[in-house]
Amino acid sequence: MENVDELLAAVLAAELGPDPSGLVATSVFWIHHGTRLAGGDTTYLNQYVLVRLGGSFGACAFEAGEIDPAICRDASGSPLDTLLREAPRPLRIAALDAYLAETRPHRDAPDAEPVTLPAGPPEVRARARDAAIAGLLDIPDGAKVALIGVVNPLVAAIRERGGEPLPCDFNLRTTQWGDAVTADMHQVLETADAVVATGMTLSNGSFDTILTRCRERAVPLVVYAQTGSAVARAFLGSGVSALSAEPFPFSQFSAEPTALYRYRHRAEGRS
Repeated sequence: MENVDELLAAVLAAELGPDPSGLVATSVFWIHHGTRLAGGDTTYLNQYVLVRLGGSFGACAFEAGEIDPAICRDASGSPLDTLLREAPRPLRIAALDAYLAETRPHRDAPDAEPVTLPAGPPEVRARARDAAIAGLLDIPDGAKVALIGVVNPLVAAIRERGGEPLPCDFNLRTTQWGDAVTADMHQVLETADAVVATGMTLSNGSFDTILTRCRERAVPLVVYAQTGSAVARAFLGSGVSALSAEPFPFSQFSAEPTALYRYRHRAEGRS
C-alpha cells in the first residue's frame, strides 16, 4: 500500500478480509482524558473516538472540537462500511483500525513481540512504554531523531539511547527540559537520521507525507501508536521500519500490567 486511502479502498473492496458491509460497529464511544506526570509541567489533553467490532477495538485521537460526543449516539450500530465511507476522518480511522485489528489481532500476530508494561503509577508505566518504543531505534550515537508528537518521557528515552531529539508538535512549544519544539514537521523530516512518529499523524492526515518522505530519503520510520495501531502495521516494510502498537485499553487507563506489541521489519537477507 502506498497510502492510507489505498488501504481504505482495499478494505472496502474486501481485498484484505470480509466485506465490511456485512459487519456492524457494535459500539462507538468517546474519551476525553487529561494527564500531568509527576515532576512535569505539561498537561496532556487527549480526545479519542473508539469503535468496537467483535473482539477488537479501533481507536483514533483527534484535536479538541474536531468531532462531538453526539457522534457516538449516531454511529453506534452502523454498518462498518458506512463509517469507512462517510464518517469524519477520526471515526473513519478508528473504524479502519477496528477492522484490521479484528482481521488480525495483535495478540495473535506471529511477528508481534509482546511487551508487558508493569503495574504501578503513571510515571512508571509511561517510562516503561517509552523505553520500549525507543528500543525499536537502531541508531548510532549522535543520530538526529525527529520526534513527531512529543511525549517528554520519550524525549528522555531517545537521549538515553544516544540520539539527539528533534521535537515537533502542534500543541507544545518546549519540552520539559526547555528544548524548542517546532510545529513544522518538514523542517525535522529533512534533517533527521531517523523518525519516530505518533499514530495521531493518521488522524491529522500527515502520516502519508511522513511515510513518503521517509521512503524517499531511506530514513527509518518508527511509529508509536495507540491511534490506528493496526493501520500503521499495514505499512510495515513499506515505509514503516518498526511499530509499537498499543491497542485499547491503553496504558494510561490502567494501573495493572498491560501489553503493547512491537513489530520490526526484517529486510531480506537479514536475520
